[in-house]
Amino acid sequence: MNAPPRSLTSKASRGTVITVAVAALVVLLDQLTKTWAVNALDDGHDVDVIWTLRFHLTFNGGMAFSQGRGLGPVIGIVAIIVVVILLVSLRRTGSTVAAVAVGLVVGGAAGNILDRLFRSGDGFLKGEVVDFIDLQWWPVFNVADAAVVIGGILLLVSTALASDAARR
Repeated sequence: MNAPPRSLTSKASRGTVITVAVAALVVLLDQLTKTWAVNALDDGHDVDVIWTLRFHLTFNGGMAFSQGRGLGPVIGIVAIIVVVILLVSLRRTGSTVAAVAVGLVVGGAAGNILDRLFRSGDGFLKGEVVDFIDLQWWPVFNVADAAVVIGGILLLVSTALASDAARR
């Protein structure tokens, strides 16, 4: 059995390290900010930050934009499957941008899965996700949501760039 060339294995492990580090940082920031929001905003007041940005505590038992209320367990299981698929795909991640993108998506999904597992709720994955970043012209969201969106965009960009480079 032939071992892969050293450059491929070191590139893959570097990508894995980057992805895991980014995911861990996202989960940490997400959970710290959610803990702050629950403790600081639980009395119902809002904190105006700048322009239309304010911190306003809400709890989401559904998916994006509070759609699918009551589907928390299904959403949680789908998120877990996506995380597993992304982690398995790490072996094929070639670029640093793709590794960061996967880390953002995995970290964001993990942050919201933790909410579904441990924040109130009555049963497996029935907890509600803490949302508190309110632009007042967009649905209320959190750090994990932002990481998933930014990571998804970066993943699309890195895939497009890779396929463009492959065509040349």
